[in-house]
Amino acid sequence: MFVFLFCPGTLSTLAQQKNYSADVQSIDNIIASVYDVISGDPGKARDWDRFKNLFKPEARLIPTRKDDAGGLVIKPMSPDDYIQLFSARISTGFFERELSRKTEEYGTIAHVFSTYETKEKRDGPVTNRGINSIQLFKDNDRYYIVTIYWCAESMGFPLPEKYSKP
Repeated sequence: MFVFLFCPGTLSTLAQQKNYSADVQSIDNIIASVYDVISGDPGKARDWDRFKNLFKPEARLIPTRKDDAGGLVIKPMSPDDYIQLFSARISTGFFERELSRKTEEYGTIAHVFSTYETKEKRDGPVTNRGINSIQLFKDNDRYYIVTIYWCAESMGFPLPEKYSKP
């Protein structure tokens, strides 16, 4: 015997859930979605549920940076760690867009070498450029981000011309 309990809040909660399935249907969609979800004006709330939907739970985001002594280091983060860091540090607007892309695929894996630029205002000057090395997992009917590993020109590495053009 099945019993259905109606709770007034349940229906509104279900109605408020968003469908992010289109974001993960193709490589083009998932890459566009990750750039879109982190971009916005100061004070604009990001859709962090959408962001987390793009990633496998064990995924890592790995920026390269310089330590206090000038040595090159990495800082692996979970998607939740990234959300916390991003939310605490971005008091200005932040817009990141893809400039060019090189993609390789085999079986369940895809590697996307995505050149980007960042700005504080959508139509403002470029504040940085770099490359996101993005590894994707193809799981039957969707893609997941497994890793985003990036290096910015501000680290002292100018973009090679071959990665600056579409």
